[in-house]
Amino acid sequence: QVQLVESGGGIVRPGESLRLSCVASGFPFSRYSMIWVRQAPGKGLEWVSGINIPGDYTEYGDAVKGRFTISSDNAKNTVFLQMDALKPEDSAVYSCAAAPRAYNGAAIRCQFRYDYWGQGTQVTVSS
Repeated sequence: QVQLVESGGGIVRPGESLRLSCVASGFPFSRYSMIWVRQAPGKGLEWVSGINIPGDYTEYGDAVKGRFTISSDNAKNTVFLQMDALKPEDSAVYSCAAAPRAYNGAAIRCQFRYDYWGQGTQVTVSS
């Protein structure tokens, strides 16, 4: 059974950093894609970033480009989201999702392709 577990959320001040982790267990795939999405109260789901394994293709949403960095530890089936220069508008529940295929380009953004989802971790940016 595939499970995704996020961690690393918390409460920080504007300009500070957080590093989120998403660990995939029971994962039988050697090539796959993982994404981070977020949802703020009263708003829809927003695609944040994606990475494919083992190609290491990465992509970012416009709102986080230049501030967030996605990376992976393939041996540990773990994907990280380093979030720097955080803003209050980054406050949301951040969730990771995985798909059993290594996508590139626009395909990596298609949330319907992702079969496995974590429960999410709360990020709050407030002064």
